[in-house]
Amino acid sequence: MKITSIALYRVELPLREGSSNWSNANTVSVFNSTLAEMGTDAANIGWGEVCPLGSAYLPSYPAGARAGMQELAPTLIGLDPREVGVVNLRMDAAMRGHPYVKSALDLACWDILGKAAGLPAATLMGGRHGPDIALYRAISQESPEAMAAKVAGYRAEGYGKFQLKVGGDAMVDIERIRQCAARLERSEILVADANTGWTSQEALRVAAAVRDIDCFIEQPCASYEECRIVRRHTDRPFILDEVIDSLPTVVRAFADEAMDVINLKISKVGGLTKARQVRDLCVALGIPMIIEDTWGGDIVTAAIAHLAHSTPEEFRFAATDFNSYVTRSIAEGAPRRVQGRMRASDAPGLGIEPRREVLGDPLFRIAA
Repeated sequence: MKITSIALYRVELPLREGSSNWSNANTVSVFNSTLAEMGTDAANIGWGEVCPLGSAYLPSYPAGARAGMQELAPTLIGLDPREVGVVNLRMDAAMRGHPYVKSALDLACWDILGKAAGLPAATLMGGRHGPDIALYRAISQESPEAMAAKVAGYRAEGYGKFQLKVGGDAMVDIERIRQCAARLERSEILVADANTGWTSQEALRVAAAVRDIDCFIEQPCASYEECRIVRRHTDRPFILDEVIDSLPTVVRAFADEAMDVINLKISKVGGLTKARQVRDLCVALGIPMIIEDTWGGDIVTAAIAHLAHSTPEEFRFAATDFNSYVTRSIAEGAPRRVQGRMRASDAPGLGIEPRREVLGDPLFRIAA
C-alpha cells in the first residue's frame, strides 16, 4: 500500500460557551482546526486533525500547521502509511522539530492502519481497558463566583473532575480555588491549572494559601526549573503539562520527582505514534496521565479516546471530550459524552467519517 495523495482542509470550531479563557489574559472564541486527508492506492482513506490553541499557548499556531504539512506532504508520497514508524522517521528527517505539524498526518496513518487491519486503533495500541473513559471538565477563567457556579452544572453532565483555569492574579486565584472547592462533593477532584501563568513566587503563595484544600496544582510556571522549585516547596499533588513534550523530558521529570501526573497532549509530541511511546513509558514508570490534545473537534476526540481507552485504568487520570465544547460536528462516528464518560469506537481505524459538506474544498492537495 502506498500514499498517493494528501489534502488539507480548514474548519472553524466555535465554542459552545462563547469563549475559552486562560492565563495571561488569553482568550479564544473560535478554534481554527486543520484536517488532513490521506489517500492510498488501495482505496483506503485516512483522516487526521490538529488544532493549536491559538498562537500564544505552545510554540504552534494554526496557519503554521498547514504550512508545515504542505512542506511535508511531498516527502510522504509513495510510503506505506501502515508503517507508522517509517513515516515518522521520514517526517523527522524532512523537518526538524515542529511536532504539532506532524500530528494530523500521523493520525491519518493510524486511521488507515486500522482500516487495513479491520481493527480499531485502540486494539492496535494495546486493547481496551474498562468499558469507558472518565472525563474532566475545564472551567474557563472568570470571576471566582462565576467559576464556582459552573460546578453544579458540569456535575449534572456527569463530570467528577474539574480543572480550574487560574494563572492570573494570585489573590484572585486563591479565591477561585476556595470557592470552587466549597462546591465539590466528597468524591470529586479539583485541579488548579495555571497554564504557565504564575511566577514561582506567585505559585508558592497560592500553594501555601490552599494547603488545607484537597487540590492538584498544574503547570504553575513557564519553565521546568521554576515548576520544580514550586514542587519542592509544596505538598499539593503536582501535574506537569506544557513542559512535557518528549520521552526525555518524562525521564528527567521522573528522576527529579517533579510531578505526580503528566498531561499528555497528542499533537504536542507529534501524533499517536509518539504519544503511545510516552504513554507506555509512563505506565512502566507508574505515572498517571491526563490524555488529551491542545484542542480539536471530532477527529481529535476520536484519537484521544483510542489512546485513553488502550491505557490501563489505574494510569488514566482523565481524558477530554473536546467535541462537546464546540458547536460544529465535523465527522460522524466520533465518541459522544454520556454522563461524564466516553468510549472509543469499535469501527476500524479511528472510527470516524468526515462530513464533507462541512469541510468544503481543500486548501491544498498533492497527488502522485
